[in-house]
Amino acid sequence: MIGCGTEITLSWDHIQQAQRRLQGVARRTPVFHSRQFDQEAGCTVLFKAENLQRAGAFKFRGAYNKIKGESEKQKVDSVVAFSSGNHAQAVALTAKLMGTRATIIMPEDAPPAKIAATRAYGAEVVFYDRYAENRQDIGERLCRERSAILVPPFDDPFIIAGQGTAALELLDEVPDLDFLLAPVSGCGLIAGCALAARHLRPQIRILGVEPEAGNDTYLSLVKGERVAIPVPRTIADGLQVTSPGELTFPIVKQFVERILLVSDAELVETLIFILERLKILVEPSGVAAAAAVRHKKADFSGKRVGIILSGGNVDMKALGGYLSHDQ
Repeated sequence: MIGCGTEITLSWDHIQQAQRRLQGVARRTPVFHSRQFDQEAGCTVLFKAENLQRAGAFKFRGAYNKIKGESEKQKVDSVVAFSSGNHAQAVALTAKLMGTRATIIMPEDAPPAKIAATRAYGAEVVFYDRYAENRQDIGERLCRERSAILVPPFDDPFIIAGQGTAALELLDEVPDLDFLLAPVSGCGLIAGCALAARHLRPQIRILGVEPEAGNDTYLSLVKGERVAIPVPRTIADGLQVTSPGELTFPIVKQFVERILLVSDAELVETLIFILERLKILVEPSGVAAAAAVRHKKADFSGKRVGIILSGGNVDMKALGGYLSHDQ
């Protein structure tokens, strides 16, 4: 059992509870393999394709587990969330499935495709300036005004446990992994996956991956405490959080060996390779872990490496730019 804040603990039981809530609702996403990727990376890589999850990202796991879990304790008529896109869509879809109103606070510069998808699920979108306003403050104010429950993107036990089910499924299918890598933003995904993976395979080594411009968790691990940075300028819009979570960071400190950094150019190169060779579309944030292995940010020689492809919600105009630039 892991303590992650005042009177808050997380354990394997919480991840199993999340798995039960998600049964028949979330997709059990496939695991892909590419011999050419292996040959060029020098290791065996198994890709957990959360880009094929409902609403296009792993975020559906945590959002559904949170709202469903809260509804088991009280009636939930309205929810509020803040997100640059993937969590927004996950909360909006969950609210639609459960007959609940959703208000999503999104940055003004969020990808248009993610804004459109969030609205298409029936959510109201409220915009804010991510460089000048505090989304947490806006969310708490709207919760008071609308008698709503806040569904945070990562810093919540239900959210963390829900995200951990991705690693549970991956290790159920390929149990003999030497490494597990996941993109790092607020650390909800890697914290949940670390809890699940270390329970199922205690010897597994867990690494996180951030964009070079968004290295808040890297700096936090180096310092041993949470570090905040300005909003990073990176194409990985899902990894633009400025500091790891208060609840998630203690789990990261305990289980995550190190944080690897990748450039935007390496993200684009890896995105294009996966699209061309595996025939699946992953967004820049979602390929971060794959980019770290492909560009040999650590020594994975001869090892079996599990990678979470965390999301696939790519703006088509941006994708066209990546592809034309590559030419």
